[in-house]
Amino acid sequence: MTSPLDHLKSSGHLEQIYINGEWTQPAGTLRAPLVCPSTGETLVELPLGDAHDVERAVQAARAAFVRWSATSPQERAGYLDRLHTLMRERAETFAQALTTEMGAPITYARNAHVPFAAEHLRVARDNLASYPFRVQRGTTAIVREPIGVCALITPWNWPIYQITAKVGPALAAGCTIVLKPSELSPLSALLFAEVVEAAGLPPGVFNLVSGTGPEVGERLAAHRQIDMVSITGSTRAGVLVAQAAAPTVKRVAQELGGKSPNVVLPDADLSRAVSLGVAAAFRNMGQSCSAPTRLIVPRALLPQAEQLAVAAVDAMVVGDPFVETTTHGPLANRAQYERVQTMIATGIDESAKLLVGGPGRPAGFSRGWFAQPTIFSAVRSDMAIAREEIFGPVLAMLAYDSIDEAVEIANDTVYGLGAHVQGTDLDTVRAVAARIASGQVHLNYPAWDPQAPFGGYKQSGNGREYGVEGMEEFLEIKSILGYYA
Repeated sequence: MTSPLDHLKSSGHLEQIYINGEWTQPAGTLRAPLVCPSTGETLVELPLGDAHDVERAVQAARAAFVRWSATSPQERAGYLDRLHTLMRERAETFAQALTTEMGAPITYARNAHVPFAAEHLRVARDNLASYPFRVQRGTTAIVREPIGVCALITPWNWPIYQITAKVGPALAAGCTIVLKPSELSPLSALLFAEVVEAAGLPPGVFNLVSGTGPEVGERLAAHRQIDMVSITGSTRAGVLVAQAAAPTVKRVAQELGGKSPNVVLPDADLSRAVSLGVAAAFRNMGQSCSAPTRLIVPRALLPQAEQLAVAAVDAMVVGDPFVETTTHGPLANRAQYERVQTMIATGIDESAKLLVGGPGRPAGFSRGWFAQPTIFSAVRSDMAIAREEIFGPVLAMLAYDSIDEAVEIANDTVYGLGAHVQGTDLDTVRAVAARIASGQVHLNYPAWDPQAPFGGYKQSGNGREYGVEGMEEFLEIKSILGYYA
């Protein structure tokens, strides 16, 4: 098949943005390199949008909102159904794009990134079909209406997955959109704009403006005709967007950083708990905001847990992400590689016990952003590797002497995005989960659930994505008293 990069070049869309139903050249002169994570070489340079492009996109979305917000749920569900079908038909192209732009192993792109992204569109369609936009409470009508024009800011680590997690419910709610994807992983966003065009969405309902955070993201956040911003990114980026949005008092939904705990209870199946815990921490090469990167185990079981953790890493295959037997590819970009190297060095300096991995590239790699899957044990909660989000394949193992202490360690963080609890006695597992301050808690490694609301406590953000709650973020509530008198 033609590579996604060659396809976008031949269509001309690689050099364009999508505004008001048309592909158009950005007004600015800024460009950004698309770097191959496996080699560190620049594949191509892409143009970026600027303030003029932001203004054009916002005005297009504002004009389109009048009609789109008045469409029936059935009509919007029809568009979402077409988007879902087209994404599934083009799944391999999206998978190839993800491997090219951010180094996701091709099998993981095919089996997780792309199908999960398509699921967000299906869920938005299904929830829309049954959602009560008007309910009666006495003689009052409680009406939920689309909030307006929404700026959606998405990250580089799960590029298409986060796009559909926002676009699907926003469209279902009746909102119009200006999407700013990460300039570090632009291919899947451009391919999604092609899907939007093929699905026949009315002009201005969906607009794509590539660009940097300061040039495009913060301008969108500050714009007076943007009614809501939804951002997935670092806590630092979320703070900057919220500050830019504050003068216009618009709604800001933030899905931000994490340092998720994984509590292994004394009665857990230790082999399963540790092996799957390492896999969960290192999925997507550890570049997931909810990755459970603190493995909290009973002190008496720590030596055995260490052996199991090392064995889990030994079974991983780090390599060329286009090879189907590769389980873990490179980190997505140079900045993240350098961040991971810095934090591994910090763990060593803090005298944590290095079990496996360490600084530098794995043996046999002399270029690209390949890092060694690394596990530290004998980690304390006051160490930087236990407190800071590393966003790479680095796992900290912490020991506890009582369940109360395990819960205290789990909650000893400024974050609260995801958490895991492992154990045989379900009542105890549930009781521990109830005590953890986190937006999601996974018990005994359940299947992914696109209907489970996702979002954070504390500095992991506010608002929710996925499921009905994800759509409700894009709705305002109006009370009409006397409606049923």
